[in-house]
Amino acid sequence: MNLENKVAVVTGGAMGNGLGIVKVFLKYGADVVILDYSDELADTLKELNNPKVSGYKVDIRDKRMVDAVINDVLAKKGKIDILINNAGVAKLERFVDMQDDVRDFHLDINIKGSWNVTKAVVPNMIKNHYGKIVNLSSVTGPIVADAGEVAYATTKAALLGFTKALAMELVKDGINVNAIMPGYIMTPMVEGIAKDTDASNPDSVVKGIADGIPMGRLGTIEELGELAAFLASDNSSYITGQGIVIDGASTLPETRSVGV
Repeated sequence: MNLENKVAVVTGGAMGNGLGIVKVFLKYGADVVILDYSDELADTLKELNNPKVSGYKVDIRDKRMVDAVINDVLAKKGKIDILINNAGVAKLERFVDMQDDVRDFHLDINIKGSWNVTKAVVPNMIKNHYGKIVNLSSVTGPIVADAGEVAYATTKAALLGFTKALAMELVKDGINVNAIMPGYIMTPMVEGIAKDTDASNPDSVVKGIADGIPMGRLGTIEELGELAAFLASDNSSYITGQGIVIDGASTLPETRSVGV
C-alpha cells in the first residue's frame, strides 16, 4: 500500500481503532491529522513522535468548530484526500430504561458528528475530483445485536445507509465511500464493557468473548488499520458503497450449539 503524499483526517484517532488506523497510515507514508475530543490526544501525539501527524481537539457535534478546523487543515495542507469517520461512542443500556440524553449522545456523535465532518471535507474532494471516505460502522446493527445495544446498533446501521447513499452521490466526483464493519477488536471500549460486566475479573469477560469467535481471539487495532489503509488507497479504486466485515468470523456461524 502507498499513501505517500496523501492527507488523511482521522476522527477519534487518539485511541482504540482510530489509533490503529493512524499508526498504519503513518507506516504507509500518509500525512495524518487527528480530530479528537479526548484529553488523550496530547499524549498520543507525544507518543507517536512523528512530524507527519498533527491533531486538533474537536467536538465533532459542534458544526462551527468542525468547519473552522477543516478550513485550518486545508489552509495548512492544501487538500484532504482521505477521511476516516472513526469517532464513536457506545453505552449499553436497556431500551426501556434509557433516557433521551443517552439516546441523543449516540445520535449526536456517531451520526451527526460523522455527517458534520464529511460535509466539511467533501467540497474539497469534489474540487479535486478525488477522495476516499471510510466510515466506521459495525457488525452490530446491520448484522447482529445484543440486549442493551439499541442506541448503538441504530447508529451503526444508519452509518451503513449513509455510506451507500453518499457513495451513489459522489461516485461521479472521483470519490469512493466505504464502511468498515468490525466485530470485536481489542479497544478501550471493549475493555470498558468488560469492566462494567465484571469489575473483579474483566479478563474472564474478554476470554468469554474470544471463545465465541471462530478465530479464538479479538482483532487488533492494527489489523483494522490495514483494512482502512486498503480502502483509503488507490488499490481499492473499484470499490465503493460497500460495508466490509472484519470480525474473525464471529458472525459466520449459523449456531453455536450445533457442529461437527
